[in-house]
Amino acid sequence: MPATIESKARTRAFARVIGPYLVIVTGILVVRAPDLGTVLSALFQNEALVWLMGALLLFCGLLIIAFHQYWSSPAAVAISLFGWFLAIRGFILLAFPQLIQRGGNASMHLVPAVRIGFSLLVLIGLWLTYIGWFTEPPASNS
Repeated sequence: MPATIESKARTRAFARVIGPYLVIVTGILVVRAPDLGTVLSALFQNEALVWLMGALLLFCGLLIIAFHQYWSSPAAVAISLFGWFLAIRGFILLAFPQLIQRGGNASMHLVPAVRIGFSLLVLIGLWLTYIGWFTEPPASNS
């Protein structure tokens, strides 16, 4: 199905938020990758914080799912998949936090791989930032 002006505008709006978010947050994670083990340990020592984080991730994911179910362009697919990723990750963090904790602990011995993974997310963030802030908005039918 071809993209409508509304779906293009919504994709652009979500790209304006998700793009810079990915650049900033994952960029910091690339730099601080060696310190993440300490951060994860501290996080999982506070069950209330883990639960709150899971609830927030689930909420943000559901928000994206509810308002952006578009699959008509690469950017739209990336944004929709990001929403599903957040929702699933939030649910797992609420229901099975030990899975996330084990995965995080296992990845702390693979700092170069962690940096590569987060660097890829930085690139996706730069791409979405470009789409959201530097491309022409969709033309209206009026």
